Amino acid sequence: MNLLLVVEQGRTRRWILRLAERLSGLGVNLRLATTEANEAPIGGIELLLDLERMVLHRQRVNGADKIDTSAIAPLADAGFVPTLVVDLTARPRARGDARVLAPTWDGIHGETAAIARLVSGATPLCEVVDVASGEVLERGLASLENAAGLGGAIDTVAGRLVTLIATRVAAMVEGRDRPAPPHIPAVEARARCDVARLAAASLAGSAARALYRLTCWAPHWRIGWRLHDGPGIAETGNFSGPAFRVLPDPGHRFFADPFVATRDGRTFVFVEDLDHRVGKGRISAIPFGPDGPSGEAQVVLDEPWHLSYPFLIEHAGDLWMIPESTNAGDVALYRCTRFPDRWERAATLVGGISLSDATVFEHDGRWWMFGTMHDGEGGWSDVLVIHTAPSLFGPWTALPSNPVLVDRTSARPAGAVFRRDGRLFRPVQDCSDGYGAALAVAEITRLDDEGFAQVVRHRLAPGPHWPGRKLHTVNRVGRLEVIDGSVVRPKWPWLAGVVDRATVPGGAA
Repeated sequence: MNLLLVVEQGRTRRWILRLAERLSGLGVNLRLATTEANEAPIGGIELLLDLERMVLHRQRVNGADKIDTSAIAPLADAGFVPTLVVDLTARPRARGDARVLAPTWDGIHGETAAIARLVSGATPLCEVVDVASGEVLERGLASLENAAGLGGAIDTVAGRLVTLIATRVAAMVEGRDRPAPPHIPAVEARARCDVARLAAASLAGSAARALYRLTCWAPHWRIGWRLHDGPGIAETGNFSGPAFRVLPDPGHRFFADPFVATRDGRTFVFVEDLDHRVGKGRISAIPFGPDGPSGEAQVVLDEPWHLSYPFLIEHAGDLWMIPESTNAGDVALYRCTRFPDRWERAATLVGGISLSDATVFEHDGRWWMFGTMHDGEGGWSDVLVIHTAPSLFGPWTALPSNPVLVDRTSARPAGAVFRRDGRLFRPVQDCSDGYGAALAVAEITRLDDEGFAQVVRHRLAPGPHWPGRKLHTVNRVGRLEVIDGSVVRPKWPWLAGVVDRATVPGGAA
C-alpha cells in the first residue's frame, strides 16, 4: 500500500514523526507531501510552548515540539501514486483515486482547532473521517491524566490520534473490517481564556502542585468499607445504605485497589500497599471479622516491579490473583498455595504488553480479559482492549477489533465484573477530571469475537457520603463492600490544619 501523509508547512511537530513511524511499521510505503497553512496559528502559542519546554518539561522531548519536515518521511515524487492518503491539514481534499482519511477535533479539521479547544479548557473529541463520504471511522476522547501544560496536552491528544489512525490503517492493510465507533459526547469548554492567561495559570498550577507534593504525600489513596445486606453502590449508583468507614493506614503508606476473598471462614481484603518513601507497590492482605478489620496489613506478594490492582478470582477450587504489573510488561497469574500469604506465579497470560487493571471473567463458555493498554502514546486510562481464551490459563488472544474503545470516561476497569438479572455489568473509571476521579457502572450489551458494546448506567463521584478528591474502585463479596479514593495527607502532622484550609491544585491528590 502506498500511503501519502499530508502536512502543513511550518506545523510539523514531533507527534507526526511518531505517527509516521507507526504507519511505516505496518509495512506501508510512506511518503510525505506538504501544503501551505490555510489559517493563522493562535498568537503566542509557540512562545508558551517554549516557556513550558524550559520550565515544565525540563527540555525533555515532547510531541508538541516543532521538527523539520525532512525528519518525518521522504517527500513524494511525481511518480508516487497513493492508495491511501492521511491528510492532517485544515482543508483536506481529494487526491485522485486514493481514499482520503483526515482527523477532526470536535468536528473541525486542523491543529488550530485542537489547540483552541485545549486553550479553552476542553479536551477535543478526535474523529478520523473518510473525506469523500464524511463517515466517521474512528473516535476517541483522550485522558489527560499525565499531561503537563499545553505542550503535554497537545502531546497526549495527538498521541491518541496516532492510536486511532494506526488502528484504522492496520485494519485496511490486513483487509479487516472495523466496527462503527461508539458515540462519545463532546466536552464542553470550561472557560474561554487567552494564551497569556493560560500561561499564567499553567505555570502557577505547576508551582502549586510542586509545593503540594513537597508538603504532602501525593497521591494518597484510602479504602472505605461497610457491612450490609442491601444493594451496593454498583447496583444503585448512589451511597444509600450504611455509611462507609475509612480503613486506617500508617500515613507514609497508602492502601488502594481493594479486592475481597473469603476462604475457610476467613475474610481478607487484598490491597495495593505503597510506601511513599519507596514508591513501589506491593500486595498486602488485611483480615476482616464480623465487625470489620481485625488485624494489621501483611505483605503477601512482592516483586522487583510495582504491583497493584490485585484482581482475585476463584476457579477449579483454587484462589488466583492477577495483579497489575505494567512495569514488567506482562499479565501474570498467581495461585494461592496458602491463604492468604503464599502465592506462586503460575503462568504468563499475555506477554509483551503494558496492560492496566486486567479484569477477567467467564461468559458464554469463554474467558474474557479487559484492561487498558498503553501503546507508547498518550495516557494510561483511555484505550480499552479485550483478550479472550478457552480457559483461564489460555491461550489468550487479542480481539481483532482492538482497541474496542478509546474513551477516558469509561474504558479503564474499576473492579470485578458482576451479573444482575441475567445482565452483565462492569465498574469503570471516569477519568474526565483526572485519573480515578469518579466511578461509573457500564452494562455490557455485546461481547463476542466480532465486537463489544456497553452503555453507562450510573456515575458516582466523591461527595458528602465519601469525602475526598477521587472514587476509584468498587468490589463486594457477601456483606462486605469496599471502595477507595484519595485524600490530602500532609507529610508532617503539624501541616494538617494548613493543608486543610488550602486549595489543592486539580489532579494533585
